[in-house]
Amino acid sequence: MNIKILHLLTGAKEATGLTVIIDVFRAFSLEAYLFSQGAEVIYPIGSIEKALELKKEHPEYFSFGEREGAKVKGFDYGNSPSSVLGQDLTGKRIIHTTSAGTQGVTNASHADEIITGSLVNAKAIAAYIKKKNPEEVSLVCMGWQCERDTAEDVLCAEYIKSLLEDKPYENIEERALQLKELEGKKFFNPELQDKFPEQDFWMCTKTNIFDFVIQSKFEDNMLVNRRFDIKKDWQ
Repeated sequence: MNIKILHLLTGAKEATGLTVIIDVFRAFSLEAYLFSQGAEVIYPIGSIEKALELKKEHPEYFSFGEREGAKVKGFDYGNSPSSVLGQDLTGKRIIHTTSAGTQGVTNASHADEIITGSLVNAKAIAAYIKKKNPEEVSLVCMGWQCERDTAEDVLCAEYIKSLLEDKPYENIEERALQLKELEGKKFFNPELQDKFPEQDFWMCTKTNIFDFVIQSKFEDNMLVNRRFDIKKDWQ
């Protein structure tokens, strides 16, 4: 198994094999929580315009839209997992556009298969990849707005890579908490709580709390994210 760690939008476009698009703060941590709360399907969309068009066609869908960390006008929610914490989302269909994560999945055109990446389900991701046993794996760190690398996405990629290689990776929980002094600082800025609530930091830095992966596949010419349960769906 050849494992590559790639970066930003260029990395997503160059990714081959089984590709993991990583966005810890916050797109794919959010999606994991949404699926854990019962969401049926999530539509990852690159542009705000296309997302709003889909919302107009289906006003019953929940819409999540973010640019530069802030909720986009016309959307129901931003990109915050704490904003919907505890809500029953059973059977809900969700529209999701962000400045990093959804850009990655919509641009990974050379990938054989796409799944999303975050710390909350990192072990499940590694188990899924091991079961599939592809020749090539691309781990893509989407960073901040696809413009620069961020510590949390690189940490997640290195952790998944170590799990795939059966190498020890000590203190992942502690390393995740250390992000508070790096990219996570914004979640503790009192002036930014409307965009980056502190609770989001704690939710996104939890490790291995979900035993499922999120697959991105085309259905009827539209990219769709669905939950794949490691134990149940392989039985």
